[in-house]
Amino acid sequence: MTKADIVSEISRNTGIDKATVLTTVENFMETVMNSMKSGNNVYLRGFGSFVVKKRAAKAARDIQNDVTIIIPERYVPTFKPSHQFAEDLKNKLK
Repeated sequence: MTKADIVSEISRNTGIDKATVLTTVENFMETVMNSMKSGNNVYLRGFGSFVVKKRAAKAARDIQNDVTIIIPERYVPTFKPSHQFAEDLKNKLK
């Protein structure tokens, strides 16, 4: 499902015009991204959490040049679904 599909679905279900829904969806995504860029997590009860996780530095191999390289520590965005969401999905896909 794409952003356009989400906008169309919300517009169809609510009767709100697509332009307004698109603006709202884009503002929601921008708010979540800005919050995570600031190091803050976003919790949506019943849906899940957008969490910033720290990945430790690690050694890796560049097999093309046969060299060991160090990958520095970094922060990555992750999504953790709520328990209920995960259960519903698990039961639905059986």
